[in-house]
Amino acid sequence: MACCRDFTRTELLRHATAQAGRGLPAIEPGMPAPAGTGLSRRTFLARSAGIALAVYGAQRIGLRAFEEGVAAAAASGPQPALVSLFLPGGCDGLSVLAPVGDSRYATLRPTLKLDPSTGIAFTEDSRLYWSPAAAGLSTLHGEGKVTVFPAIGYDHPDQSHFTSRHFWEVGALDTSARFGWLGRYLDVAGSDSNPLQGLSLNGDLSPTLAASRVPVAAIEKPEDYGFWIRGVDDPVLEPTLEAFGTLGALPTGDPIRAGARKVATEVDGVRRALAPFATSDGSPSYKSPVTYPDSDLAKKFAGLAAMIAAGLPLRCIALDSDGGFDTHSNQATDLPTDLKTTCDAVLAFQRDLEARGIADRVLVTMWSEFGRRPEENGSGTDHGAAGTAFVIGSRTRGQMVGEFPGLAQLDPEDNLRSTSDFRGLYCSLLEQWFGFDSAQVIPGAASLARPALLKS
Repeated sequence: MACCRDFTRTELLRHATAQAGRGLPAIEPGMPAPAGTGLSRRTFLARSAGIALAVYGAQRIGLRAFEEGVAAAAASGPQPALVSLFLPGGCDGLSVLAPVGDSRYATLRPTLKLDPSTGIAFTEDSRLYWSPAAAGLSTLHGEGKVTVFPAIGYDHPDQSHFTSRHFWEVGALDTSARFGWLGRYLDVAGSDSNPLQGLSLNGDLSPTLAASRVPVAAIEKPEDYGFWIRGVDDPVLEPTLEAFGTLGALPTGDPIRAGARKVATEVDGVRRALAPFATSDGSPSYKSPVTYPDSDLAKKFAGLAAMIAAGLPLRCIALDSDGGFDTHSNQATDLPTDLKTTCDAVLAFQRDLEARGIADRVLVTMWSEFGRRPEENGSGTDHGAAGTAFVIGSRTRGQMVGEFPGLAQLDPEDNLRSTSDFRGLYCSLLEQWFGFDSAQVIPGAASLARPALLKS
């Protein structure tokens, strides 16, 4: 089979109209519930109308509070933004950075091995070569803008998609954790009235952003929103949208009406913030200073760059890459396509930020739930342990973190051993990028090594 059945929760979450996580089947015994399960999806969602954006987790927020929150964030000046880019399915790190100089590589990968003449030398370890499909990352690495983790993971790795992904999302080896690591950061350092501080560009709530106290938002793209009336082809006209927000701001002593009005005002606030990014026909109103590839991921990055440049108060952004990386079979065909799509989009996003003069304000962390087994299974690879992760941006130190451990001594399950812990990566991002005490977010932070991520 090409991949594990239903390995990704994305489509499952799309069926949950009221709660993140609702409708998830018990695919694996003991599978942890996604972070954010049970959070209220505070959209204006009635029996006859819906909207293509959502605000999650807001306790008390109205239109005036939203506008005041956005104004306060803007007045404080440009803020650093962190983008979490997830490669769903377990990307094969040994194909992103292929250990062609390791004596066991050709034996373990007789059909999937990279021909060194087609790869790109990795300057920090002569054993490793970039896949041609990762040329976008290789280019940025050559400019000192990519910090590479060639074997990142955690002790006693769990090869379940759901469990390992959950650990990365919550920043802890805790199957019962219910809030994302970036959501917990925003709960402490964020605002009660700015849903855009945490933005999921997946349409649904990213578990990484699930917060217990403050609001966060979810959209597909900044130009892709609007109200629709069931059975009517065209979106609701602007005066009607204005009325939703106006009526929502009216006082009422009825708790049911108050709840509905609160939902209307908070969603209307996000709608107003995004309105400048779309034309009347729903196409983007913004122009990028660079040419992006033609992919859904690239289009999201283009919109994100425009939002950051426009001064929207974004702090933490999460999105998933296109495609799937669960390559149990047909890996030689499938993986290069998805990897190239991802790396080309990341390169275009970085060039966009540079052209706008805002590249110093943005970091991208690119990760997957685990790597793949070093020994191929025929035409693919099975679930492994340590994988690759990357921190990308103009301010990155650009030096490898943790050595590549080699293939001579694998772990007891014959998987690649990890030489860095993803929780240490999170501690460094919180402390060095946001200037925030990671112990408030990451359990056991004091015991974790913090790699130096930023240029001095």
